[in-house]
Amino acid sequence: MRANENGKKPWLEVLLLATRLYGALLQIPGLDAPDATFGEQLRQLWGDTGFMRWPLAFCLILGIIVIIWKFIDLTTKSGRTRKILKEVDELLTQRRIREALELTRDTNAPAAKILYAGLERYEEGADRVMKAIENQGLIEMSKLEKGLVVLATLTNIAPLLGFLGTVIGMIIAFQSIEAAGEVEATLVAGGIKVALLTTAAGLMIAIPVSIGHNYFVARIDSLVVDMEESAQKMVDTLHAIEAGRAG
Repeated sequence: MRANENGKKPWLEVLLLATRLYGALLQIPGLDAPDATFGEQLRQLWGDTGFMRWPLAFCLILGIIVIIWKFIDLTTKSGRTRKILKEVDELLTQRRIREALELTRDTNAPAAKILYAGLERYEEGADRVMKAIENQGLIEMSKLEKGLVVLATLTNIAPLLGFLGTVIGMIIAFQSIEAAGEVEATLVAGGIKVALLTTAAGLMIAIPVSIGHNYFVARIDSLVVDMEESAQKMVDTLHAIEAGRAG
């Protein structure tokens, strides 16, 4: 990594800036340096969140697993798709239909299956080719979107679980007031803390999951556009070959 004009690396300057900002915040009245370590603070937050920590933790773990799996899956399929589309386009340009058919048949990629469905019926006419491509395209599209419904559900469920924890925390606070017969800050602090922690946890889970969902939707749309363009080129080539035979 290249150093700047002062001879300091960029990451070192960011670290120094963060240290100075943290030191400045500690000068504000009421903001003291925590005595507990970061791990101890996490354990304390985990305990203070109440029983709602379990469904929220499940949402977090499930979201991380699905995002990692979907990222690897789409990355692999995108690489295979771009490679097969390039090779098939070259073969179709040279009108080597048989070789393109064999290539798509032996390749495990969404685009290859779509093109193979069309090439398999190239002697039946352009209409049959288009119909086969559309049917296979719907099947491959559903496979590409597998897992997105889980992320969309987590995006909606995580904030709702957080809000449910908020309601439960407020109920706990009012029960404490009712039992004591008077209002004191120490009585309601525990319930309000649970309410705020669960709400924050639900939003912190939903935001990155929503970003991941939208990212995957954009990648799938881009992949579909590439496959549609290649399929249209194939149909045009087959139509030209058919017209040449008729002439």
